[in-house]
Amino acid sequence: MQNVREQGERVARVVELLSYPIKGCAGVSTHDAVLTSAGLAHDRSFMVTSEDGVYRTQRRYPRLALIHPGLSADGERLTLRAPGRPYTPEIDIDVDTLGPRRDVDLFGAPFTGIDQGDEAAAWLSEVLGEPSRLVRVPPEHDRITDGRTPGTSGYADSSAVHVLSRSTLDLLNERLSERGAPALPMDRFRPNIVIGGWDAPHTEDRARRITIADTELGYTKLAIRCVVTTVDQQAGTKAGPEPLRTLATYRRAAEGGLAFGTKYAVLRTGKLSVGDEVHVTVWGEPEL
Repeated sequence: MQNVREQGERVARVVELLSYPIKGCAGVSTHDAVLTSAGLAHDRSFMVTSEDGVYRTQRRYPRLALIHPGLSADGERLTLRAPGRPYTPEIDIDVDTLGPRRDVDLFGAPFTGIDQGDEAAAWLSEVLGEPSRLVRVPPEHDRITDGRTPGTSGYADSSAVHVLSRSTLDLLNERLSERGAPALPMDRFRPNIVIGGWDAPHTEDRARRITIADTELGYTKLAIRCVVTTVDQQAGTKAGPEPLRTLATYRRAAEGGLAFGTKYAVLRTGKLSVGDEVHVTVWGEPEL
């Protein structure tokens, strides 16, 4: 086992924990979270689809960012909120975990989901302006994710956990400033675990095994960014070419795409809290 910290590094800590109960919708920030084999509890356990089961994301439906989900601690009650009219600003529904399964499509891969009923569907259809349904991951969901370390996740794009450090965002904002562009907030990148205390930007690129409290994460791959990073998460609209234009000048991955942050599989479950120390037990060479 290698040293927890490289020479000259400060102690790294968790500075924010975020889950996204509904894929593509607003995140929920919390001080404490349970880490399951599929990521933070309830993360991407719901997904908005078309009427025929095809996933919806902010790539085509940026207004998803305006939908704020709230899930009860037991996961049995879901609240949906969004500003504006003419639709009802907020609805509450009972979460169905026993209903019939229906086929859903996530990036062309076939999965199943449990439809959450007509009330949720009607509300989402009004907010998004397109006929939509809401589905939940069924209990028997057994997805295997790709990357260096096998794992599982709900309806996330790939691996269970997305890690991003403050220093990585700080460097991007420096580059944006040099180009005359405004700084961007962390929510543009929708991480699950935000880490402070890593002085060097993109330290997460080299962290192959991470322990936080009693949990452990295993590196799967770099996070390749898409047009969702151009969506203003507060307005629910696309806001121009940044950060992709600036990332293209210094973060092109060898296999293509623009890398920013890293993805991890869960090797050991447990409880996480803001303020927990982050220990890297295995380092590697960056894949960029």
